[in-house]
This record gives sequence, C-alpha cells and structure tokens, in this order.
Amino acid sequence: MKQKLIFILLISFWFHSSAVFAQQTATDTVDVREKYGLRVGIDLSKPIKMFIEEDYQGLEVKADYRLYENIYLAGEIGNEQHVISQPNVTASAKGSYIKLGGDYNFYQNWTGMQNIIYIGLRYGFASFSTELEEYSIYNRNPYFEPDIRAESREFNNLTAGWLELQLGTKVEVLNNLYLGVHVELKKKVNETKPGNFDNLYIPGFNRTYDGSSLGVGYGYSISYLIPLYRK
Repeated sequence: MKQKLIFILLISFWFHSSAVFAQQTATDTVDVREKYGLRVGIDLSKPIKMFIEEDYQGLEVKADYRLYENIYLAGEIGNEQHVISQPNVTASAKGSYIKLGGDYNFYQNWTGMQNIIYIGLRYGFASFSTELEEYSIYNRNPYFEPDIRAESREFNNLTAGWLELQLGTKVEVLNNLYLGVHVELKKKVNETKPGNFDNLYIPGFNRTYDGSSLGVGYGYSISYLIPLYRK
C-alpha cells in the first residue's frame, strides 16, 4: 500500500512538472513581433497658430521610418509666411524648408506597446524671401514727427541653414494612430542677409534676434503608422 502511494505521488509529480515546464516553454517562445514602417503626420501647432494669429500661415508634414529597434530616420518639410512687427520696422518672410535627421527612442516599452520618448538631431535648410513693408528713420529729437517710410522692398533668393535638437514623445492613442509633442533648440550655421537689412524671421527656424544665432520652437503632431513588416 505504501509503495503504491509513493508510485502515485511520483506519477503526479511527473505530470505536474511536465505541465509547468511546457507552460514555461510556451511563455518563453511567445512570438512578440513589433511593427516597423513609415509614420506620416502633420504638425498641429501650425493650424492652431493660423487660427490665433491673422499674420501667419504655415503647414508642416512630418515623417519617420523605424530603421532599428530604437533608431528612426526622421524629417519634416513645410512652408511658412509670417509678418513681424517691431516699433521701427514691419517686415514679412515667406518660403519653404526641409529638416532631415534621426531620432533615438530611450523609452523601454511594455510588451505590445510602441510609444516613444526620443531625442533627435536635424539639419534644417530654408529657401525664402523677405519683404520690408514699413520702417521709420531713427530720430533723437522728439520735437520732430516720426519719419515713417512705407516703401516696400523685396529681397529674394535668401537661404539659411541650422542644426536642431529635438526632445519629444509620441503616444499611440488608437491602433497605429499617434499623438505627439516636442520642443526644439536650434543653432544657426549660415544665412544670406538682405542688403542693409536683416532676416527677422526664417521659415522653419522661427524668429531671429540680434546678436544671437540660437532659436527655439515647439510642435504638436498627429501621425499614422503604415506598418510594412514585423520584426
């Protein structure tokens, strides 16, 4: 009787061990494949700015392609037109730009999630024109009325290049649909300036300031991932 009980316990233990081992093996071999593909979207901050500011028009298309597990090729292309008004001058700038580079995702996702928190680097290039719409002659003597000149002067074939550091996130809110937000820090590396004037605004780079080659920016995006394969 005792030997029979021991035999039953050994058989039970063997079946239990086999079941646990099989379950562990199945868990270890679950086929978790992540989506790789092209993500395309637009910068929502441009339409919002157009709605708020009547002197601004702009559109930007964004895209990224997942090259490796945490590395993405990325870029933006857009067009802007903006009027800048200062106490002594009013000028407008309009033109197109392109930014190319890559992003690195340093966020560790849970299984099945593909959100990213990234740091990115771009090289930006803009081709644009500037129009000096109105300016006033500086006068130290307050006795005289301001000398305001409304002579329009247009400067064409202007270019500018800059390096851009981005920090942002993209979150999947629906299947393959992402919402994102990011900030930009820019360093101007070259530009062509109008004669006897300065570029007050560069499409893609944003506002410029005397004595500084730095610029800042931000954006909100909505994008859709076109899955091409799983890996």
